[in-house]
Order: sequence, then C-alpha cells, then structure tokens
Amino acid sequence: MLKPWILISGLALALLALLAIGPAGVAGYEVAEYTIADATGDWGFPSPYAHYSRGPGYVRMSFIFDTLVWKDDEGYLPALAEGWEYLEAENAYSFELQEGVTWHDGEPFTAEDVVFTVEYIQDHPYQWVDSSIIESAEAGGDYTVKLYLTEPYAPFMDLVACTLPILPQHIWEGVSDPEGARDDEALVGTGPFRLADYNKAQGTYLFEAYDGYYMGAPKVGRILFVKISDQTAPAALRQGSAAAASVPPEAVSSLEGAGLEIIEGAFDWNAKLMINHQKEPFSDPKFRRALAHAIDREALVEIVLRGEGLAGSPGMVPPDSDWYNPAVEAYEYDPELARGMIEDLGHSGTEVEVLVAERGIVGWPGSRAAELIEEQLEEAGLEVTLRSLDGATLDTLVMAWDFDLALLGHGGLGADPDYLRRMTLDETLNSVRYREDDRLTALLEDQRTETAGDDRAEMIAEAQVLYAEALPALTLYYPRWYWAHNGEVALYFTRGGISIGVPIPLNKMAFL
Repeated sequence: MLKPWILISGLALALLALLAIGPAGVAGYEVAEYTIADATGDWGFPSPYAHYSRGPGYVRMSFIFDTLVWKDDEGYLPALAEGWEYLEAENAYSFELQEGVTWHDGEPFTAEDVVFTVEYIQDHPYQWVDSSIIESAEAGGDYTVKLYLTEPYAPFMDLVACTLPILPQHIWEGVSDPEGARDDEALVGTGPFRLADYNKAQGTYLFEAYDGYYMGAPKVGRILFVKISDQTAPAALRQGSAAAASVPPEAVSSLEGAGLEIIEGAFDWNAKLMINHQKEPFSDPKFRRALAHAIDREALVEIVLRGEGLAGSPGMVPPDSDWYNPAVEAYEYDPELARGMIEDLGHSGTEVEVLVAERGIVGWPGSRAAELIEEQLEEAGLEVTLRSLDGATLDTLVMAWDFDLALLGHGGLGADPDYLRRMTLDETLNSVRYREDDRLTALLEDQRTETAGDDRAEMIAEAQVLYAEALPALTLYYPRWYWAHNGEVALYFTRGGISIGVPIPLNKMAFL
C-alpha cells in the first residue's frame, strides 16, 4: 500500500502537469491557483446537460453558467437579474436583468436568452428544474423578462430562479442533442470562470478566471479540482497540495493545530436505507416498520460517525430544520418488538440482501454501516447477505428495482421543503418513487401551490407523519460535515444549500 506522502507527491506531480495546460500566467490575482480535493473526482462534463445529477456536478457547472438569482450564506442575491417581483394577479415573476453582461465569447446577454432557455428546457428537459410549471416566457425589451406560471408555485425562487442555468441562444438554438454536446461552445456561459481542462479518467477540472465577468473579475486566477480521498485529504492540506477539502471529523483538531480553518455544515445530508417496496415482503408497510424498529440508528451514529451526527428521523426532515415535525413516529430501537412483528407477518428467516458501495466520502454508509445493519436485522430474525458493489452498479440496480435493501445518501435537506415531494414521488435515483399512499401523494403535490407560509408548514408537517407511517425508505443518520481550508478564500455553506440544496461550501461568490 502506498504511504500517504507518496500519494501526495504523486498528486503534486499531476498538478504540475495540469497547470501546464492553462494560460501562461495568472499574475494580478489575489490568489493565483486554488486547489480543491474531491473524493470522487469525475462529476461529468460541466455543461448544463452533461454534468452528473449529484451536487458536485452542478457546482462545477455553476462556475461557468449563471442563473437569474443566486444565494449566499444569508439569502438571495442578484445574478443575471438585478431585481425581481412576483405579480400575483398574473401569476408571473418579472425580472429586471443586468445590463452589459457578455457571454464568454463576447456576445451580449439579453432577455431573449432567458426566453430561449425556458423554451429549450420544455423541449429538452433539464434534470434539476420542472419545466412544466412555467407556462411561457416573454421579453419586454432587452432587459426585462416575465415568466408566467401554470399554477402558483411556492418553491419557484429556489428551484427555478436559483437553479436554472441560462443558455446562450446563439449557440444552443442549433443543438438538438444537449447531453451529447461536448465541444467548447457547450461551455460558453456568463459565469465567473471558464473551463481550461477536464480529464474524466483522472477526475480533474481546471477552471480559469473570466475577467469580463459582470460582477467584477474573480480574485482567484485558477481553480483546480483533483481526486483525492477524504481520508488522505488532511495530509494534502497540511502539505499545501490542496487548499480546501472535506475532512473526517477525527482530523479536525489536528488541522486546526496546523493553522487551517474549519467550517461546519448543517445536518442537510442523509444516509438512507432504500427499501424495495415494489416486492414482497418489503411492499408491506408493517414489515418496513419492523425494519425500522430493528435498526439502531443511534448506534450507527456512535460507531460509524463516532458521534459526529444525528440519528435519522423516519420523516426524513432533519431535526435542525425549521420544517421539522417532532411529532413524527420515532420507531425506537427494539429488536424484540421487531422480531415479534416479523414473526407475526410470517417472515421469520426471510433472506434479505443489502447492497452497499464504498464511495470514499465522509459520512457515506459503507461497509461498517452495512455490517452493523446486518447484525441488527439478523437479531430480528432475518437472514442477511451483504453485497458490495461499485457505486455506479449499485445506482443502476436501485433504479431498476433490482434489489432488496440498499445503502445510499443524498443532500438537499436544507433547501425548500419541496425536496420531500421530489424524494418521494420523482423518478430519480435519490427518490423512493412511492405513490401507493394517496393521501401522502396528494399532500405533497398540493403543498407546492400553497404560497401562504403557515398553511404550507402545516402541510409539510403532516406529510412527514404520513411518510413515516408509510416508511418507503428509512433515513439512518445525518452526518456532521467539516471542511478545512487554508484561509485564502473565505469559504462558506450557502443558506439552504446551493441551488436545490447542495450542501457543499464552494459557492462561486466566495471566489470573487
């Protein structure tokens, strides 16, 4: 096994080679180069349609493409729109756009680009935005645009205005296969950075500053993303090979002692036990409730996370959220009760397979979590087999309903609470795709159109109760996230998460 210093030395050599690809110099910037370590590496080609659907892929794309509105650690910020207003009588949002904005190729940005983007995603759905809620878009001159909605939509600001990357009409109007567009033109945006290099095999990205950015030239000349595990990241940070990285909780004190700054995120990421509710016996809510009583979520936090986290709520919403309902059924750990429930249902001795993948990400439910769950389910009277797979294969099996139980995880739980609907009803990997409970389905659909805050809060609270009763999946825990950085850039966690709730402290505003 290679020692950590050998790995970091190899990383340094790789960085030297990568830097040689970029422009001749980065003089004049407050920070010349800024290297970010990432455990997975490749998150897809960073265009709006080719980045991977998880948060890190969106974050990389966001350095190149801007949205109408953005967020920082306090709330909404002007981006391509300098002002906005909801017109209740028209059920429309009106945006006053920034003047003097140019695309990376020098062409001017106008309201027609916004209209084009809306119409384009209606013909070519964008994975992170529900285009069906936008009826039409109209330009009122070069710098005013209205988006008319099909119905009132409470999450509009977060899930559309802060999420939809605006496309240049003069380039994308000729693109019929957006996912297949992988040339330089597919990366022409209005954002503060341009892509200088992307190496899928190495999992590296090199961004360079766009000095013509309408908010002012970035203070960082280059941003590099390099693949390095969370476990090895502390050594890279100490040696200066990385400027920022997610780090294990046990490394925090030593990194503080080394002069590095530590930031802590909210509990807006959950490790989840996916349950195949499409097949027996998992299709029976009583059996799923027995599983919840059989799994000791507090023990998972203490052993897997070493106490750095919170036990999961069966209603999914984390306890530190303003939307959390404390009245949700807790399903306390009770192996005897679980065994009795399973026996009464006639499933004692049933063979159960649990899928697990090691992804090198702090907090991810890997083999240690799987082994504990195996022990606990066997104590409840089941015959359990663990099956270790690579992450892509596990994801494929889950999407195909070809599994019993599987360990997954996702963020977004600090965002607009519509994630409860998306993670229940949508046909996506992180969603449980559960529509068997008509009351729950109707409530989750209806809350989107409820713009009165108190009434919507009551609906979200009730939805958590119904979700916990149905229990289509079980949130195991919420890990406490730590990032360490060298202080050259003031990183922060975005309020509500980037876009639809990405809990990564790499908001592009920090680099300006």
